[in-house]
Amino acid sequence: MQGKLMTLLLLILLFSIVEARQHVEEMQHRHNSDSFSLELIHRHAPQFTNNGFKARHERLKDLLRHDTIRHRLQTRRRAEEAASASIEMPLASARDYGEGQYITTLRVGTPSQKFRMIVDTGSDLTWVRCRYGCSRSRAGDCGRKGRINGKRVFHAALSSSFSPIPCASEMCGVVSIFSLTTCPTPLTPCAYAYSYVSGSEATGVFANETITVGLTNGRKTRLRNVVIGCTNSTQGSIFENVDGVLGLSNTKYSFTTYAAKKFGAKFSYCLVDHLSHLHAINYIIFGTSRSRVEVSGNTRYTSLELDAIPSFYAVNVMGISIGGEMLQIPMKVWDATQGGGTILDSGTSLTFLADPAYQAVMEVLSKSVSKYQRVKLDGVPIDYCFNSTTGFDETLVPKLIIHFADGAKFEPHWNSYVIAAADGVRCLGFSSAGFPSVSTIGNIMQQNYLWEFDLEGKKLGFAPSPCNNS
Repeated sequence: MQGKLMTLLLLILLFSIVEARQHVEEMQHRHNSDSFSLELIHRHAPQFTNNGFKARHERLKDLLRHDTIRHRLQTRRRAEEAASASIEMPLASARDYGEGQYITTLRVGTPSQKFRMIVDTGSDLTWVRCRYGCSRSRAGDCGRKGRINGKRVFHAALSSSFSPIPCASEMCGVVSIFSLTTCPTPLTPCAYAYSYVSGSEATGVFANETITVGLTNGRKTRLRNVVIGCTNSTQGSIFENVDGVLGLSNTKYSFTTYAAKKFGAKFSYCLVDHLSHLHAINYIIFGTSRSRVEVSGNTRYTSLELDAIPSFYAVNVMGISIGGEMLQIPMKVWDATQGGGTILDSGTSLTFLADPAYQAVMEVLSKSVSKYQRVKLDGVPIDYCFNSTTGFDETLVPKLIIHFADGAKFEPHWNSYVIAAADGVRCLGFSSAGFPSVSTIGNIMQQNYLWEFDLEGKKLGFAPSPCNNS
């Protein structure tokens, strides 16, 4: 009897030690690291391309085709939101069509399963290609193998933390404007369907799930009860080489919001040149730790207009200068209250300008390169491209500066707006957004800059950087 009592006491003591150690480790996670990072890789890196390395102009055609779709739907979504005060209706939007241009890896579930995710500051939902609700008659869909039909898939049944959101719950009604209205039974999972102008579509169910992330101190931690989409069906080629989307918009259920609850309302990234090869890797960091990259100039700050264009990261632009001369652009182009305004978007490649700004910029820049033979790239919807094989002189290109209302200036690198589109061909990297319309600073324009988003302080920091890890 005494021996059994001693054994019981030893077990209790051992359990207490393990609990105490786990508590200490959790506290060390909180005190020793206040941020975490995710690797960023361009979506055209060789390992993401099924059919080998694409020619440069073919990659550009791919980028611009989805840019056009994306911007068209962003504009339509905003117009429909403006009318929502009087009309309430389900909306299928392509905001989350997932054709952002930089990719990270994310671990989803318990135990975690690893996936390649598009990083998209214009999307509110994090979703992954997924199998859920399998039955014995469909056992082939529920196996433990990592791929189905050649695609990597999250097997919800293998995750102990996967918890579908019931369609009768209050959360289903507010989790996304893309929720379907059908609810056969109170416990039926809350469903969504995204339809795209390109003909692509993603459908699935919402769930709460655990996401495991790496910390900047080398440890790992878990974010629990993150709303994700379990996408069971996709159509079209948009998601061909990725497993899902990491939604980073400024909304209640975006991944950014969950990260902010634990690490503070800040995140930063430094986008390497969009033509970089696989070895050029950087990180997106959530939390108060500053990115490890070196900057080659002073960090400048401007205000983040988080309420101007809901869910997007808007900035207050007041004009554009080229070669030291301010362009004659009507102020309503930059005024969000008049259908204008400007956002930063990691999921759009080119920079889209409302038409009055676009025409003014193109008039000046096209004159600066008019000595070169103008060419047309098949399938590439850019107005002005030229032959650069005969000794292109970059000094001919005047400096373009985006001026913010509070005095800050963004000076993109010249090859971020005179872009290499194909061998021996360069193009002026702008597209018209129409008018009235929101202007978008795309990821090519953002490249080789460190961007710091302070959501609590409502400010945006930016500094030129080679985006190399120090």
